[in-house]
Amino acid sequence: MVHFVTVKELGQYLKLSEATLYKLAASGKIPGFKIGDSWRFDMGEVQKLIRKGRKGNNKYKKPGIPHSKKEVTP
Repeated sequence: MVHFVTVKELGQYLKLSEATLYKLAASGKIPGFKIGDSWRFDMGEVQKLIRKGRKGNNKYKKPGIPHSKKEVTP
């Protein structure tokens, strides 16, 4: 069953401000939709986005790749 949450509920879950969530939703960076003036978010889709981010999309989490000049010099 699909579980929709409000901006306030999602903000508490993700530890983000409502203003940040409005910006992310309006720019399409987080999946959501508007009903009138209110945003709603499918928790399943949000959790998929989080899992996708954990699968190596963050260049700083890939092992073996130097991230600063200090790591490159012998």
